[in-house]
Amino acid sequence: MEYYRIEGIPTILANAAWKGNNQREPVWDSEKIPFSCFLERDPRWPEKFHVWKMVWTEDVIHLYLDEELLNEIDLESATYNDGFNPFRQPHYILLNLALGANGGDPSGSTFPISYEVDYVRVYQPE
Repeated sequence: MEYYRIEGIPTILANAAWKGNNQREPVWDSEKIPFSCFLERDPRWPEKFHVWKMVWTEDVIHLYLDEELLNEIDLESATYNDGFNPFRQPHYILLNLALGANGGDPSGSTFPISYEVDYVRVYQPE
C-alpha cells in the first residue's frame, strides 16, 4: 500500500512481493491506480484520512482503500517448489515514511514532514 510517481504520474499502489526463483528479483503482484482517479471523485481527497484494509486469509490477500477493493492476491502463487509459502508464516506490521526511492526526489521537500496515522487495528478470526 504505497504512493509513488511512476513515470512522473502520482500513483497509489496496492501490492505484495515475495522472493522469486532468482534471489535478486522479487515477484510482485501489484495494482497501480493513478492518483487522479481519487482526485476526480473528491478534489479534497489528500486532505482527509483514509482507511487502508488488508484481509489476509490462508488463500488470499485483499487490499482495500476506503472499502474499494484494489487488489486480490492469490497466495498459492507464492508457494515455492518445496511447499514453503512466506505468507503462511508469522508476520509483523511496519509503517514507515520512505523518501527518495523509486525515482522520488526529496530535495524539494520541506522538513520535517508529518506522517499521520490515526490508528492501526489487527483482528483475528475466532
